[in-house]
Amino acid sequence: MKVFSTAVLLALLCACGGDSFVRSDAGFNKAFDDAVARYDLPGLAVGVIENGEVIYARTAGEIAAGSGDEIDEDTLFKIASNSKAMTASVLARLVDAGKLRWNDPVEKHLPQFRMFDPWVSENIEVQDLLVHNSGLPEGAGDLMLWPEPNSFTREDIIAGLAHLKPGYGFRSGYAYDNLLYVVAGEVAAAAGGASYEELVRREVFEPLGLDCRVGEWRSSEVGNVAQPHMRVDGRNVVVRADEDLVPAITSAAAGGIRCSLDAMLTWARNWLAPDAAQLEWLSEEQRQAMWTPRTLMPVGERRREWNNTHIHAYAFGFRLADVDGTWTVSHTGTLMGMYSVMTLLPDQRSGFVVLINGPGSKARTALNEVLLKQFTAPGQARTVEWYAKILDEPVTAEQSAPDTSSRLPVMPERMRLQTGIWRDPWFGEVAVCVRGDKVRFSAAKSPRLEGTIMQVDERYLVDWDDDSVDAEAWLDFVSASDGQAQLRMEKVDPQADFSFDYEDLSFTREGDCE
Repeated sequence: MKVFSTAVLLALLCACGGDSFVRSDAGFNKAFDDAVARYDLPGLAVGVIENGEVIYARTAGEIAAGSGDEIDEDTLFKIASNSKAMTASVLARLVDAGKLRWNDPVEKHLPQFRMFDPWVSENIEVQDLLVHNSGLPEGAGDLMLWPEPNSFTREDIIAGLAHLKPGYGFRSGYAYDNLLYVVAGEVAAAAGGASYEELVRREVFEPLGLDCRVGEWRSSEVGNVAQPHMRVDGRNVVVRADEDLVPAITSAAAGGIRCSLDAMLTWARNWLAPDAAQLEWLSEEQRQAMWTPRTLMPVGERRREWNNTHIHAYAFGFRLADVDGTWTVSHTGTLMGMYSVMTLLPDQRSGFVVLINGPGSKARTALNEVLLKQFTAPGQARTVEWYAKILDEPVTAEQSAPDTSSRLPVMPERMRLQTGIWRDPWFGEVAVCVRGDKVRFSAAKSPRLEGTIMQVDERYLVDWDDDSVDAEAWLDFVSASDGQAQLRMEKVDPQADFSFDYEDLSFTREGDCE
């Protein structure tokens, strides 16, 4: 594992100090109002910490568009991948308690664990599960987690990892993954003697006083729960709304926790200005371990231009970067209709949290940059609109989705030789079968992945029934070198979310349709 010297990194990252800048509610309010107006957000919650104290907290919008139920500081949001730092913290607590070590082989706690390469299976350590350097391709196997609901279990994920081919060498580079955080949650459960959900409540929520939820719970007992939204005909529409019984989900350790703005600010202050009780909660040794850079990440052109960033690295559930000479610790969270970000500036004991319950990817980016500059370069602060214009610039022809407007439902006779039951070793069965006058695609364990097969020129794609599944897939039927028929899939839009990892699938035909 590449572990970089903290002292060296801090010397590169931290050029802190200077006169303090007086921040005002007016500046925060303008950024808040501009983001809501520019992106027509259904709901937004923002909190700012300066020198260890909350100096700004504001919410707007509704938990569900048109409901009249307003968002406040106690509203629960899906924090998505901001859950990862909480998962890593559970492991850190267990390390403090002597129940595991960071360099324990994963197999010590999960004897059934296997990766594609037997050598990696034997040598991958607990800490490797948290830092995206395993060799898995970006988002590999995420179709076992999303779209929800589906019937994949954590046991399925552990079994499926053995069939996911690496995209590069073990510990040789960075590629974001979610499955190994699920495995990390199961390592914690094995070492801690309780389910992942129970451990998070016991080791994180309760001692820190966080109003957060994980596992199974009833929304009626909370009442104040933000619902995800998507844009339909220019309006915000609730999608995948919670039932009264919110189920436990397989992806919890990777991105399944919900917290309020108040809870996220408490969580942030725990890292920025810990009191005696919080220092007792997690030792200084483990706090340092959590923020030690482990895997170097690429520094994109936009990050260099906007933030003068030179170093970008992943730690245990956190990302580290220099921004205008200031050390930052952060993470984002992205789920269908929910976006979050927490950004910390440890040497200023400052930071902020943004929670959105709508299609807010660009809004999150713009808000994060505006708020960040208030601390790192207040004299260079720009507006939400300034960032929005850049984010709205068209992608290049190579990056854009192809024109599929000529699509028509494929004629069943044309696919006579391709219909049947197909199986992938980690994703399981899919059916490509004639239903009425159409050819339909359906995944046995992922019910939202069901749709009609369309023809675009000489290619086939799946038009999903559920509009919230916003990444269509090409279907390519080919013959392997041994003559066996295979089905491969590929994202129609190359810019679609990497969690739609269709490219990692390889189906072989198993039989005829019923």
